[in-house]
Amino acid sequence: MNLNLDEESIRSIVRDVLGKMNGSAAAAPRARSENGIFPDGATAAAAAREGYAQLCKGGIAARREVVDIVKSMTVSNAKQWGAFEYEETKIGRLEDKIGKLEIVKLVPGVEWIAPDAYSGDNGIMLEEYAPYGVIGAITPVTHSIPTIAGNIINMVAAGNAVVFNPHPGGVKSAVMAISAFNAEIERRLGIRNLICCVGNPTLESFDAICKSGDVAVMCITGGPGVVKAAMKSGKKSICAGPGNPPVIVDETADPRKAASDIIAGGAFDNNLLCIGEKEIFVTERAASNFMRELENCGAERLSPSALDRLTGEVFESKNGGYALRRALVGKDPQVLARAAGANVSAKAKLLFAETDAEHPFVVEEQMMPMVPVVVVKNFEEAVAAAAKAERNYRHSAIIHSLDVTRMTEMARVLNTTLFVKNGPSTAGLGLGGEGYLSYSIATATGEGISNPKTFTRRRRCVMVGNLNIF
Repeated sequence: MNLNLDEESIRSIVRDVLGKMNGSAAAAPRARSENGIFPDGATAAAAAREGYAQLCKGGIAARREVVDIVKSMTVSNAKQWGAFEYEETKIGRLEDKIGKLEIVKLVPGVEWIAPDAYSGDNGIMLEEYAPYGVIGAITPVTHSIPTIAGNIINMVAAGNAVVFNPHPGGVKSAVMAISAFNAEIERRLGIRNLICCVGNPTLESFDAICKSGDVAVMCITGGPGVVKAAMKSGKKSICAGPGNPPVIVDETADPRKAASDIIAGGAFDNNLLCIGEKEIFVTERAASNFMRELENCGAERLSPSALDRLTGEVFESKNGGYALRRALVGKDPQVLARAAGANVSAKAKLLFAETDAEHPFVVEEQMMPMVPVVVVKNFEEAVAAAAKAERNYRHSAIIHSLDVTRMTEMARVLNTTLFVKNGPSTAGLGLGGEGYLSYSIATATGEGISNPKTFTRRRRCVMVGNLNIF
């Protein structure tokens, strides 16, 4: 997953890929009513409804083949599509853009929706996981193609069609991938417009999808604004919410492993992942060894003056709090260091700086590879500070400790959807830990890490007095 590419390798890959595509990101396909790309939300939703009807005729076998198409195409095109998205969005790390596409094969498919059956003296009961129909989906600029591919796998495995309104900052990548998926689905199955997309996404097209009678459910992987709008639509909405995942490191933890894991998770794609380590609370007895191991493992420390300068570049005061300036989101550590007036190694993947618990880097989700470290007196203080920083988002949290009682206490107090113990945050999505992968984590509405069942409704069929054969 981690290709360890240097800057020249990155430039070479991007040049090669864009050259083969006969241009640059600016030459991506324009919005058109073919291969599932439409000029407006209402038209796209109506077309997806027709695609859904075709999928229903194909049965489970058609769903399974669509899942296979999306997985195989995403993996085989990971290098090209990852480079294209990196060039378009200008955020994250190329090797991780590629890595996120290569692991799409881990997203669960049709195998997750086997029916449940019960039999007894009064007959039999069958409960099946039925599709909703058409799902309207909003995807982020931070993970455009990975989220789209993962959503398609989950939603089509459940028997649905989908209409996307992608983030404008990643729309060219979205259009490219969706066009390719649709062309192959039509070639192999004869199904058209199973996956639809607005080629020029706007708030108006989002609103049209929300209001469309052809759309049964909304799935939002985006910011709080679109989450709030979707939840007002009157439709069932499956929504990701904001996160600010804290990490606790106590004196029982292996400091080197904790440091290595935090770098692996917090530096991944320049900390664009919503589950990524965003702030660290370390107990006094563990602090010195832990921060030394951070440096030994490749992170670089910012001085107090450099941190102050970077803070001024990243945040602005607003309504008595802090507002994030987007210019440095997802940028490399070297870019952040230059903004701070500092120099760091070209190999550095993560910056850190010691702060207090009220620092804006602690209380605001910043999505960049600079992680604040707060030294606290003891574990109890760490839990209280972590809970305050997490802001009751109920998203993700991480602990490094060998004390099971402490793990339990943190899990109960923070009450997050995802809780990782003694590993990088990415282990929570099956990358180095057990479990399945998804790029849509419905924290705001409670469905959790999405899978095909997330996009189904349960239907019960009962036979009274017969077919119980024992």
